[in-house]
This record gives sequence, C-alpha cells and structure tokens, in this order.
Amino acid sequence: MRNIILSVIGILLIVGSFFIAKQLIANKNKPKPVQAKIVKTVFTDTVTNSTIPIVIAANGSLEAKRRLEIYAEVQGIFKPGSKLFKAGQEYKVGQTLIKIDAAEYYASVQSSKSNLYNSIAAIMPDLRLDFPEVFDKWQSYLNNFDLNKTTPQLPEMTSEKENYFITGRSIVSNYYNVKNLEQRLAKYYISAPFSGILTEALVTEGTLIRSGQKLGEFIDTSIYEMEVAVSKTYANLLKVGEPVTLNNLDNTETYIGKVSRVNGSIDATTQTITAFIEVKHENLKEGMYLEANLNAKEESDAIEIDRNLLLEAQQIFVVKDSLLDVIDVKPVYFSDTKVVLKNVPNGTVILKKAVPGAYAGMLVKPFKDNTNSTEK
Repeated sequence: MRNIILSVIGILLIVGSFFIAKQLIANKNKPKPVQAKIVKTVFTDTVTNSTIPIVIAANGSLEAKRRLEIYAEVQGIFKPGSKLFKAGQEYKVGQTLIKIDAAEYYASVQSSKSNLYNSIAAIMPDLRLDFPEVFDKWQSYLNNFDLNKTTPQLPEMTSEKENYFITGRSIVSNYYNVKNLEQRLAKYYISAPFSGILTEALVTEGTLIRSGQKLGEFIDTSIYEMEVAVSKTYANLLKVGEPVTLNNLDNTETYIGKVSRVNGSIDATTQTITAFIEVKHENLKEGMYLEANLNAKEESDAIEIDRNLLLEAQQIFVVKDSLLDVIDVKPVYFSDTKVVLKNVPNGTVILKKAVPGAYAGMLVKPFKDNTNSTEK
C-alpha cells in the first residue's frame, strides 16, 4: 500500500513539473512591453542680439545736501522769538533761529563806539589847522556816524602825515576794537542761511546757553543726496550728471535723480566706490530708504536671460531638432536675477524657463506661445 502511494505522488510531481516547464517556456517567448517615451514640453525663445543697458542696482537712505549744525559762540539767556524753536519748525532764509540776550554786551559795544566818536571829534580842530585838505572828509565821516548802526569804515588816508597823525591818536586801533566787538555782537543772533526746517532742537526759550554748546540741527528740504556703494568694476563707468531712477521699497513712487559726485578712492575693505545721487521732490524726507538703478554702460550684441538658465560651466541649453543641447556663452554682467550674455548666435532657440532634470540629448517639445517674447 505504501509503495502505491509513493508511486502516485511521483507521477503527480512529474506531471506538475511538465506543466510548469511548459508555462515558463511560453512566458519566455512572449515579447516585452515597450515603454512609451516621455517628451517634456518646454518654454523656448529665439535669440535676437541687441544693445543691453547695464543697470547697477544700489540702495541707501536720503540725507539733506545742505545741513547746519547750530552751535553757540557766546553765552546768555535764550530769548523767545517770533517762532518756537522746536523740531519741525520751518524758517525762511534770513529769519532768526535763535536770539540770545545781549543787553549787557550791547551796552559795552555802544560805549566803545562812543569813545571812537569822541576820539575823532577831539582831533577835528587840529585837522582844521594842520590838515585842512582832509578836514572835510573826516567831518563828513562824523556827520554820518550813527551809534545805532554799524560803524562805517574809516576814510582812506591819502598821505603819510595824515596816517601818522590819525594813528598816533589811537583812532585806528579804537576803530578795529569796535569792529571786533560788533562782530561778536552779531553772534548773539543766529539766522537761517537758507530756507529749511529744524530737525533737532536741544534748547528751549529761557535756557542758559553756554559757549560751544550745540543748539540743534537745520536742513534744507528742497534737495537731498543718497550715498550708494558700487563695485570697483564700474568705477570708470560712473559719470557725474548721469540720470538715475529711484524707487521706494514698495515700488509705488518713482523719482529721477542724477549722479552729483563720485569718490576718487576705493574702499580697501569692501572694494567698492562711493557715488552720491542728488534728487529733488516735495514728497521726499530725510532718512527715506530708496533703491537706485544706475546706468553704467551699454553692451552691444548681447542678450539678457534669467540667472538660473546659466549652467556652472558657463553654458546654456538650446533646442535642436527637438533635443536639448548646450553651447558655450560669455557672461558679461550679473544682477540679482538676470545675466547678460554674449556669443549667442542670432536665431538660436534657447530655453525661456528652467527645466528640472534637463540634460543634453533630452527629448523636448517647444510650447506654442502666441505672445512676442523675444529676448533682447
């Protein structure tokens, strides 16, 4: 019985092996499925070389071109004026910014002027007798002498005798002593040298002002300057008077300025050169942060593309017969997002947007775009 069971199992194994072998042979002869080729659709552009302006982007904050730091040269009490000495107060040219009490000093000036007048009056009889030819001009000087006005210049001396006579009476020294006092008296009144606005006030009416003390700052609000640092590569390209487009950070306002000055030295640390841009506009304020676009030069026979389209080996992808290929190019200028290239033949079809995983020989299909977007 046992032998019969083993014989049956052996026969079943042989039959099973036969069918399995037959199935394997059938699968081996079956053709493998062909995978469909994937063709990526890409955005392309046809090259047309042209003149590309090289625009240097820079930024900075505005500062008033004319600024006055107000310091006291004399001591006294700050007297109230027609306008409050407060930050934001506007003044016209010639208006008094600060008036310091000068009553005591004014009295000493008047005393010195009176002494000068008396000294000249005392020599008039001698002039009539000894120098009758110059008596009239000195008499006219006395007649025009006003203690409430600035001391007039002494008459011109026409002879050595007259000069010795006048100088010997200490009139010349007294005159210059008076003029010196008058010059100092003028320092008690500080006037606006130009129309502008007070941006800082460090004293108030009634304050005791001391000599050398800073009183505030006054700026001209009609014209501003912006200092920008530009790479030394463009040191020879910046020109004074070159127009500059300025934008605020939100790109909602545009202003037109010009390069007013270019520093003659390069910063050894940053290897940059400083340029100053002058701009006028009623909406501008000191401290505003602006972005500037300086026109450095123009590059002929060039194109401008996105920086991410330039490969590390200074090559770009081109499309030839529905296949990607690479060509060598010459970058001449890099900005934050763009690069200017040369040595790209006219009519070359290049990628307009980067393709992830792109490689030379990749099969692509150009996207049919009806808009005119030729790179220039």
